[in-house]
Amino acid sequence: MSQKKVQSSFLKWLLIILGTFFVAIGVIGIFVPLLPTTVFLLLAAACYIRSSERFYYWLINHRWLGTYIRNYREGKGIPLKTKIFTISILWLTITLSAIFAVKSLIVRVILFIIAMSVTWHVLSIKTSK
Repeated sequence: MSQKKVQSSFLKWLLIILGTFFVAIGVIGIFVPLLPTTVFLLLAAACYIRSSERFYYWLINHRWLGTYIRNYREGKGIPLKTKIFTISILWLTITLSAIFAVKSLIVRVILFIIAMSVTWHVLSIKTSK
């Protein structure tokens, strides 16, 4: 580990709790299109690397979660199936929200701008094999 671990017991536990919170949010982000999974998993890894080797290695070696971190760090990109799934769920969720849940035209416009921006971002990331 290249990061310095915190010495304070209080800070160590605070970072472990924050890291665990970020892992939970990251896992939720796998299923909620507008919630970024990788960002929260990277935050969790940053907390864990400074507080607990055990939690850090568990996260980066996790069968599913570790893949997000490794692919990001190595610049490998996103598989095509994941891009298609992400963009499809994004647009389905935004469209259904705009039709059934949102009455305000300005909020609908904002939702579609967000969807276009996220779509552009996902498409701009390298596609892995």
